[in-house]
Amino acid sequence: MQWVKLGRTGLDVSRLCLGCMTYGEPDRGNHAWTLPEADSRPFIRKALDLGINFFDTANVYSDGSSEQILGRALKDFARRDEVVIATKVQGRMRPGANGAGLSRKAILAEIDASLARLGTDHVDLYQIHRWDPETPIEETLEALNDVVRAGKARYIGASSMYAWQFAQALATSERHGWARFVSMQNYVNLLYREEEREMLRLCQAEGIGVIPWSPLARGRLTRDWDATSARSETDEFGKTLYAATADADRKVVEAVARVAEARGVPRAVVSLAWVLQKREITAPIVGASKPHHLDDAVAALDLTLTPDEIAALEAPYVPHTVVGFS
Repeated sequence: MQWVKLGRTGLDVSRLCLGCMTYGEPDRGNHAWTLPEADSRPFIRKALDLGINFFDTANVYSDGSSEQILGRALKDFARRDEVVIATKVQGRMRPGANGAGLSRKAILAEIDASLARLGTDHVDLYQIHRWDPETPIEETLEALNDVVRAGKARYIGASSMYAWQFAQALATSERHGWARFVSMQNYVNLLYREEEREMLRLCQAEGIGVIPWSPLARGRLTRDWDATSARSETDEFGKTLYAATADADRKVVEAVARVAEARGVPRAVVSLAWVLQKREITAPIVGASKPHHLDDAVAALDLTLTPDEIAALEAPYVPHTVVGFS
């Protein structure tokens, strides 16, 4: 396994992060395709065996059961000081007022709830899942600073938003001397490259670690364009990400297939290697629901694409409407 610092911090993370949205009780929340606890634990253990020490989840994943499954597995399979646990806050956890968002009330309640589900007294990275337009960013950042000062989180991070919003947040933290975002979890893959325009450049300039979600475009880059999976058929959010650019996206998928065939490797290896070769990227967040998924991810670390291969993979891309910010 390769290791890298998370942004400008001294925190060592594996070059791959295991995304735990896949692990959660299917009857909780709106992710019917998730794996229940007994089926999830082998993947978490295999990740640890492969040297992955970085695990990402969120309070909203399967109504909190993802955090519970991850916390119990890490307690059984690893030492707490050997792993880096990341979770997120912002999504709706209960009906009614203050059941979602990034108010001080919501953040201070949700960090305690997440810690209880994870079975730990702190998380290593506490991330805002999305921007909250209804709450002043000063209120959110001061609350997150208090979470860090209380020892409940070691670092804070952000997820998909506009670059101007992220710049505003970084400047606000610096102005007040509050804990600063150290990472950006955004949407980057061969089918969606809009983050290259502003966000990746901002992160590089500011020393922000980049840990992209869905680097394989929810599996679309790993199979024929018309093939489906249980997740693709039921993932309502995923269906909103590609419909407007289907013709161009199909050509990208076909380019991945050609490069993979020429290299004699799975398409997932090629697609993930493309993400990993971007200098701004710290650790892509990979999901795993089949035994070979983690093997493919690790294999991508050793695949260096040639300039001609990169050019062939990128050539069919067309500008996309900005998505994934809500």
